[in-house]
Amino acid sequence: MNFNKKHFFAVITLVIVLSMLLTGVVFADEAEETLPTLYSTGWALLPPIIAIILALITKEVYSSLFIGIIVGALLVANGNPVNAVTTMVNDGFISSIASSWNVGILMFLVILGIIVAVMNKAGGSKAYGEWAKKKIKTRKGAMGATFGLGCLIFVDDYFNCLTVGSVMRPVADGHNISRAKLAYLIDATAAPICMIAPISSWAAAVSSNVEVYNGLDLFIRAIPYNFYSLLTIVMILFIIFTGIDYGPMRKHEKNAKEKGDLFTTGDRPFENAVPEASSDKGGVIDLVLPVVILIVFCVIGMIYTGGFFSGESFIDAFANSDAAIGLSTGSLVSLILIFIWIVARRVLSFKDFMECITAGFNAMVPPILILTFAWTLSSMTGALGAAPFVADLVEHSAEGFKMFLPAIIFVVACFLAFATGTSWGTFGILIPIVVNLGSSISENMLIIGISACLAGAVCGDHCSPISDTTIMASSGAQCNHINHVSTQLPYALTVAGVSFVTYIIAGFLQSVVALPIGIVLMLGTLYIVRTINKSKATA
Repeated sequence: MNFNKKHFFAVITLVIVLSMLLTGVVFADEAEETLPTLYSTGWALLPPIIAIILALITKEVYSSLFIGIIVGALLVANGNPVNAVTTMVNDGFISSIASSWNVGILMFLVILGIIVAVMNKAGGSKAYGEWAKKKIKTRKGAMGATFGLGCLIFVDDYFNCLTVGSVMRPVADGHNISRAKLAYLIDATAAPICMIAPISSWAAAVSSNVEVYNGLDLFIRAIPYNFYSLLTIVMILFIIFTGIDYGPMRKHEKNAKEKGDLFTTGDRPFENAVPEASSDKGGVIDLVLPVVILIVFCVIGMIYTGGFFSGESFIDAFANSDAAIGLSTGSLVSLILIFIWIVARRVLSFKDFMECITAGFNAMVPPILILTFAWTLSSMTGALGAAPFVADLVEHSAEGFKMFLPAIIFVVACFLAFATGTSWGTFGILIPIVVNLGSSISENMLIIGISACLAGAVCGDHCSPISDTTIMASSGAQCNHINHVSTQLPYALTVAGVSFVTYIIAGFLQSVVALPIGIVLMLGTLYIVRTINKSKATA
């Protein structure tokens, strides 16, 4: 009955929205308009908001995203259903799939899936799991190892999520760590680590959006002010060492520890999944070496696209690299080298290796579908003028509130990344605006403003159910996606609240002294939460 109520609510919501939009056809001009009637207004954010609300209510991502896309297409077409279908197909799905950047990311994603399948079938993941079980004796150790491995894989968040999830899932299961907690550890480590690592796809994405200044230099100088990323790492360490859990996560962890139930909810993906048969010839080296090869050649691929082998310096080449081409090229070369390494040693036969290609691709079908829907929804939002609307909002908010500018930028970036589900898209919208403000603010304030933009983008990314990184974390941990979002949200909002206050402090001090103040505030907040939890437990 509960399931029917949820879907009934979703259908009613859709009918109401469609009715509102379709009534606009009566009053619309017959002549074609260059821009939608509601272009660059608050309505531009309605489609992703509807998708997010429906995803949280129905616990179903695909239909929620599709409804958001339909609403967006109707708004773009000024309520004309025929034009809306054309817009959705041509300017939405086809345009998203045809994008060279998106194709590069999808190619990288598929190759990652294949490499993970190869590591599993070759016995590398199994060997590491057996080694880890001998060395890791406690839940804290398992969570710490998950965090540590996530810190080592800093090149790209997609690679981070899938690899850490695949490797640490058996270890986490052995210590009764809920899948929701594992997904949180993966997600909360991946983007923040990439966000403070100068050699990463994220650094390249940020640098590519800066024109007036040296993008990579600005990125590096902004690291001490990236409060959300840094304080998230502080929070993870606090959670690991104290064992604190709150919000929906508390129930998931209690069930895992006391009942051995890793999933908690009725929707239990992968619960009865049978571990794939793996080779007995593989060792830990068959996990470690492929990861090292992939990191090295992804870096080489990125600096190659930036002109390193044509005379550019390493820093400039990395700053000017094309992450999609670099990562897809580097991962393809890595796959070839891994093939030679595995097959030449007869760890896997040629036939077994080829089977991993299909298995790896199949494993990536769900995230690929969600990403395609999320990109299409983002296209609809872009066609409605979300970028100029947010840009105008930021510029007007900045007037007369310069000391609060970092905090304002942080909130706007959070909301935009949450609504659109993309950190990198948020970079593209807000970074040029912040850079343009550089002439009217101090250099320190410019750096803090850039860091606030980056931190807010990561925060919104963590909170959004349509975020690609959040989707990858769910996939890597084999956790119900909505469970991951709902359990992570209170943790992300806690760090966001402390970060917001720290950005206000940073706006007045304009000094790195704000970072230790933020760390103290973070630890104090977590201590209070821990005390409240203990009092509830004893009540």
